[in-house]
Amino acid sequence: GEDVKPFTPEKTKEIVMSLQQPAVFCNMAGDWPALHWNAKYLSAVLDGKAIQFRLGLKTVDLVPQFETRCSYVKATLEEFLAWSCGQPSYLSGPFSCYEYSKYWAYADYKYIARIFEDKPEIFQDIRWSDFGFSGRNGKESTLWIGSEGANTPCHLDSYGCNLVLQVQGRKRWHLFPPGDTSFLYPTRIPYEESSVFSKVNIANPDLKRFPKFGNTTAHVVTLNPGQVLLVPRHWWHYVESIDPITVSINSWIELDADHEARVEEAVTRTLVCAIKSAENPSDGDLWLNPTEVEATSHEINLQYLNKALSAYFKCQKASVSEQARPSSAGGEQRTSASCKRKKREVGCEPEDCRLPTCEFGFSTFKAEKLQKIPFGPHLIQVLPQSQETSSIGAVAVESDCRDLHENEGGHFGKLHCTGKQLLMSNDCETPAHQMDSDGSPNASRTALSTNDLLDCLVNPRVISLVARLLLERAGV
Repeated sequence: GEDVKPFTPEKTKEIVMSLQQPAVFCNMAGDWPALHWNAKYLSAVLDGKAIQFRLGLKTVDLVPQFETRCSYVKATLEEFLAWSCGQPSYLSGPFSCYEYSKYWAYADYKYIARIFEDKPEIFQDIRWSDFGFSGRNGKESTLWIGSEGANTPCHLDSYGCNLVLQVQGRKRWHLFPPGDTSFLYPTRIPYEESSVFSKVNIANPDLKRFPKFGNTTAHVVTLNPGQVLLVPRHWWHYVESIDPITVSINSWIELDADHEARVEEAVTRTLVCAIKSAENPSDGDLWLNPTEVEATSHEINLQYLNKALSAYFKCQKASVSEQARPSSAGGEQRTSASCKRKKREVGCEPEDCRLPTCEFGFSTFKAEKLQKIPFGPHLIQVLPQSQETSSIGAVAVESDCRDLHENEGGHFGKLHCTGKQLLMSNDCETPAHQMDSDGSPNASRTALSTNDLLDCLVNPRVISLVARLLLERAGV
């Protein structure tokens, strides 16, 4: 019958927790009420509630449009739709300074539990239980609404893997495997816990400045409504809306490996805050992403580092105890850290922020447990892009998932709780902050800068080694 899914929840979860390459699930969410969540419907549900939009220029230069380089406005979805359709009413609204032909707008990282806090019944429209995560719904999910050209700079998420449901319009995803990290010139400036950015503008790479980018292996896919993309752990991704209006819903899935990653993130925060806070404030370097309101003190950072270490060993101990006794039939539990940026939202008090332990109740499946990944019409591999294809080409997955064709041209777990900062530009036609061509604010061209030093100190390979040395020391 039509209600039968191609994979059982148990099999789907096994695939999600085992597969180490991106893939698209088809025909798994066709009966979800959330597929009706187009922007017009959401505008009616929100009923005039204002949300924050990030605005960037449609012109493509050699520098990524980091969030520190964007402008921000608060507007209703009704005002956003009027602006995107060119209706006269937008001329006097919050988008009046931003010409649609020049700008894109993105309401990104909107936590459904927060923006629909007065309508909790709507959480049930999202059914991640079909993917084997019982009880997970909209409460642990994030909403993304954008106009054509809206994009997220290339980055990797420090924690978990990612499931993304496309609801309205299409988005093009450029994904790179973890092994390409050194070719993507990782940077922690702008700094945001749980995100490592690339200095390269994927849409227009500067190969003279970043020659190793030519060694990357891009996996490109155009995600259509009704499809669910799996982004495995530590896969880099650049995402762009390619239709006039796009709506997506995602959920970050916790992994056992996140406990060591939290130690790495605590080390990184300690170093970045200590070194950048020592700079002259008059330098005007907006090194904190708008999701990070202020630099935390060295004392607080050390407290979180020790909590991360403690949580890691608590998880290890629980894992050993679990292996020593028969598995229980208890239901799945999740920590409060089910969303990448959840704890940055306004209203989260520091005393409520707890580092997660092993209480989420499911262990990471090993790839060898799968005799064969069931690729086919319901599970499409996102294959490496051929060398001959343009760097912004795409592999499109058709709506019925029957074929693939090339189209030319085409965390949750925050350590701290702070309010959400609105970074506003005084000049409507100018991004809030300009950066040098390498993406480093005010970097000197004649001598090594603080950011050059940090790029080396907090390189993912260095941080991984430091975290393991700390774990060895703490475990003695």
